[in-house]
Amino acid sequence: MISKSFKRALWVFHVNSGSCNGCDIEIIAALTPRYDVERFGIKLVASPRHADVIAFTGPVTNEMVAKVKRIYEQVPDPKVILVVGSCGISGGVFHESYHLAGPIEKIIPEAKCFYVPGCPPRPEAIIQGVVKAWEYLEGLE
Repeated sequence: MISKSFKRALWVFHVNSGSCNGCDIEIIAALTPRYDVERFGIKLVASPRHADVIAFTGPVTNEMVAKVKRIYEQVPDPKVILVVGSCGISGGVFHESYHLAGPIEKIIPEAKCFYVPGCPPRPEAIIQGVVKAWEYLEGLE
């Protein structure tokens, strides 16, 4: 999957913006010894101020709109968003819910987004999405 080495590690901040936790479990599975993404330099960090990528899972609920915007502003530039799961892309099974504010690109239209479809997506797909974001960020340098 990774055909070259990257210049530096990539740090990811994970946000559950309204997910059913299926995508969250798959992100955690990517960190387990079976996939062990930290050996590639992909690290989950606890603060958005240290992150290069924000991984959103689930559609954005009305309750999360202000928090999503604040988290996006806290991540230093250059940054990208990784939308994990079908619910984050289109609303999925919740698309007609009165409680949804919309997908990420409606909340933060200026953001560069990469999408990982699936319900939930497999860890391999999540890793591939992170690598695409990584290649984009290294292309900016």
